[in-house]
Amino acid sequence: MAGDRSGAGPGATSPGGTGDGEPGWWPEVEPFRIKAVERIRRTTRAERERLIEEAGLNLFGLRSEDVYIDLLTDSGTSAMSDNQWAGLMVGDEAYAGSRSFYALRDAVEETMGLPYVIPTHQGRAAENVLFTTLVREGHIVPNNMHFDTTRAHVEHRKAEALDLAGPWAYDPVSEVPFKGDIDLEALERVLCERGASVPLVLLTVTCNSGGGQPVSMANLRATSDICRRHGVPLFLDAARFAENAYFIKRREPGYGSRTIPDIVREMFAYADGCTMSGKKDCLTNIGGFIALRDPDLYQRATVWAVLFEGFPTYGGLAGRDMEAMARGLREVLDEDYLEYRTGQVAYLGRCLAEAGVPIIEPVGGHAVYLDALRFLPGLGREALPGQALAVELYIEGGVRGVEIGTVLAGRDPTTGLDRYPRLEMVRLAVPRRVYTRQHLEVVVEAARRVLARRDGIRGLAFAEEPPVLRHFTARFRRL
Repeated sequence: MAGDRSGAGPGATSPGGTGDGEPGWWPEVEPFRIKAVERIRRTTRAERERLIEEAGLNLFGLRSEDVYIDLLTDSGTSAMSDNQWAGLMVGDEAYAGSRSFYALRDAVEETMGLPYVIPTHQGRAAENVLFTTLVREGHIVPNNMHFDTTRAHVEHRKAEALDLAGPWAYDPVSEVPFKGDIDLEALERVLCERGASVPLVLLTVTCNSGGGQPVSMANLRATSDICRRHGVPLFLDAARFAENAYFIKRREPGYGSRTIPDIVREMFAYADGCTMSGKKDCLTNIGGFIALRDPDLYQRATVWAVLFEGFPTYGGLAGRDMEAMARGLREVLDEDYLEYRTGQVAYLGRCLAEAGVPIIEPVGGHAVYLDALRFLPGLGREALPGQALAVELYIEGGVRGVEIGTVLAGRDPTTGLDRYPRLEMVRLAVPRRVYTRQHLEVVVEAARRVLARRDGIRGLAFAEEPPVLRHFTARFRRL
């Protein structure tokens, strides 16, 4: 595995070279040099068994120093560039009218074409402000597939978070190129029957809960047409918008010769606004924003932003963080970076599949998702197979992933019963510009070893269960 330098296959090279006359044999390597390093510590198996028990069998409860390879999330875990670090030094910390706010606003308008920007301390804060502005009790918010905080914010407003991903999204092995697409017929039906109760439609790009799968431009365009016909605004959960744009370029007919910035501008041209976690595709460790097209909605949302986040030109952030976000927004559009980023994740997925590990296919943009139901066929959903598998990966190799399944889905607010999603997964989210391929090979070996002893793995049950977003702080016991 160590000799494989691309996302395409062993010994693969970039088919078109570097684009500046370099021959096609040039390998796809990291488009950066490493300038600073952070020490990571190896623990023993006995230590890990003790540590995970002390954490209540919840990976969130571990100290980071006790994790060897941390794939819990790609949110806020990126390595920033020298350009971003330089930006920290020129951040303007003025309470009102910060120069760094205007740098961020200009970067958002240049990248996304959305002129009104409200900074927030992270993506879930953007959701909170937007949904407080638009969503009321009894409303329905359709989405291709809600992620955890998005669903929780909708339900906190006593509204219904409605997933409208098509059946293709729930087939773990179908090679559909755009599994994140929303079901257009289902959306049309909801808006015809219940449109008066729909304050907005949300598309998550890429679709995290469905395996990090992209949304096609054709689906975006058609969703926009349906929304406009029904007079309902369309918003993007844009945390991984650049990765989505790269998949459009690589997989969708007619986009192969288009530039990434051009594709991104078209994506956002179909939307009325977005929520953004800058901790993903802004390549920063903190930050987010709401970007809007409508000045009226901007004024209404600003009221809540002041209450929840801070003055509209800092929104819960230091000026230096806004400066880093502005620079990251432009950096993330670099095609060399995106080729490396998606290629590294694809490499991990391919190596896992070659080792016989069941994964969600095709591999998405930011993570590889293990299919816990196929990995642990002896455990039913009530035995929380995703959580059990995530625990065993940590014990085996010090690898921290996260369950995306019954635990994360939580309880149905009407019945109080567990929601059993159609996919039970463990997400291995790869931080941007952080790990090498040799690190990923450790992940593969740990998964292979867990697979070899899967018949002896026991299920889990809740020992302590918080009422909201329970996966963050719950404690478990073995069955």
